[in-house]
Amino acid sequence: MFSAIARIFRTPDLRKKIGFSLGIVALFRLGSFIPSPFVDFGNVQACLAANQGTSGLYELVNLFSGGALLQLSVFALGIMPYITASIIVQLLRVVIPHFETLYKEGASGQSTLTQYTRYLTIALGILQSTTLITVARSGALFGTSSSSECSQLITNDAWYAIMLMVITMTAGTGVIMWMGELITERGIGNGMSLLIFTSIAARFPNSLGSILNQKGLDTFLIVIAVGLLVVAAVVFVEQSQRRIPVQYAKRMVGRRTYGGNNTYIPIKVNMAGVVPVIFASSLLYLPALIAQFNQPSAGQAPAAWVSWVTNNLTKGDHPLYMLMYFLLIVGFTYFYVAITFNPEEVADNMKKYGGFIPGIRAGRPTAEYLDFVLTRVTLPGALYLGLIALLPLIAFSVIGADQNFPFGGASILIIVGVGLETVKQIDSQLQQRHYEGLLR
Repeated sequence: MFSAIARIFRTPDLRKKIGFSLGIVALFRLGSFIPSPFVDFGNVQACLAANQGTSGLYELVNLFSGGALLQLSVFALGIMPYITASIIVQLLRVVIPHFETLYKEGASGQSTLTQYTRYLTIALGILQSTTLITVARSGALFGTSSSSECSQLITNDAWYAIMLMVITMTAGTGVIMWMGELITERGIGNGMSLLIFTSIAARFPNSLGSILNQKGLDTFLIVIAVGLLVVAAVVFVEQSQRRIPVQYAKRMVGRRTYGGNNTYIPIKVNMAGVVPVIFASSLLYLPALIAQFNQPSAGQAPAAWVSWVTNNLTKGDHPLYMLMYFLLIVGFTYFYVAITFNPEEVADNMKKYGGFIPGIRAGRPTAEYLDFVLTRVTLPGALYLGLIALLPLIAFSVIGADQNFPFGGASILIIVGVGLETVKQIDSQLQQRHYEGLLR
């Protein structure tokens, strides 16, 4: 293993790519601590210290920004607008035929879709930065029980100051998007994924340190042991797949013979990745966000629906919240898999090139068989996603840990997924040059 790592740094091209990626990551983390204009940095730090682990409605965005959101920094929005824009563009392929046509055109169509994603990212950046600044001005960024310092985070309420803050945060989102594309072109791995990986990994020491300080060494060691088991289980499930064998008939084109080979269609247990967790979290945040903007003025009682939402849908340890979260993840898993994997399209492509599944007729029977397998393989994947997503909420209920508990939810799925993919890319680069990978 150590000799393989030494080979990485002895290879000039690979060393340059890894160094470039690490340099971009360092700049990304630096921007997470630079405050936006007209933000009282002292009050922000005091509120963070007083409300440690209480990120309210914005815990997912704060997690993906590496803690930059609650610091109101230049990179406060992180990579979240780009993730949301990518998911929206992908879903629009089902609704808008033009998007599906662009997707099937190859590289030129993909570049057009990427351009649409960039424009949508900037639009979402403007919307999210405006919402964030509005919540910060109202003093509700750290929850309703925050101190008076948390209601004085912005030093200037003039329209030009607010506009400058919106422009700064939106520009920060554009710079992050550009950094991610630079890593993809000149570095190692997918740039956007690596930046998300960096943001989440930056929260690990703080989360583990708070558990050690608040609960003691015994609980800390138990959490580490459980974390290692969870990581091993996630790696096992993420690598699991059902392989459907496919055979291609031989065909003569001129004097050459094509086909006749055997391959397989890999259907992963978790084909949806982390997207259902993001969907479910975002949908559950909407009622709480609406209720937060409908809080009554001082001395008045809140409306009945506002009180119900505040009591049931804002606390992660509430049984109703956990049940709805789990069911939404299972439902969104099936929904997203149905959108991204089309059995009829796969069956048509196989029939076009002379491929068939042994024992299954080509055409509609093949599509029905693929749908049958996909439905049953997705069930354990959906239950797995729901259980992993509930781990931080269970830890919050049992040991009082931060809701951004590192060994669960979207964080562990992204950490393991991006880590595996990056290691595979480094391994393939080594095999091209040394005929040996990281592991012999």
